[in-house]
Amino acid sequence: MPEITRFYGIIIKMFFKPKEHEPSHIHALYGEYMGEFNIKTMEMIQGDLPVKAQELVRDWMAVHRDELQEMWESQIIQKLPPLQ
Repeated sequence: MPEITRFYGIIIKMFFKPKEHEPSHIHALYGEYMGEFNIKTMEMIQGDLPVKAQELVRDWMAVHRDELQEMWESQIIQKLPPLQ
């Protein structure tokens, strides 16, 4: 699973579409915790990521939502800047 970015101990990754399922989503890993986030709604659709980490992921997604959706559709994964 290609890594897109990392910040504050959170790693953001995306699987390639043929192996994944709709809705378009990213995976956020934080230590032993994981969360799947819908790109369009930014809701956590699965996982046990702590609330503060969820907020940080959503803050980051708000800046990069269009780029993430384009990556999902094109299957061209690229690095994005971390949350600052």
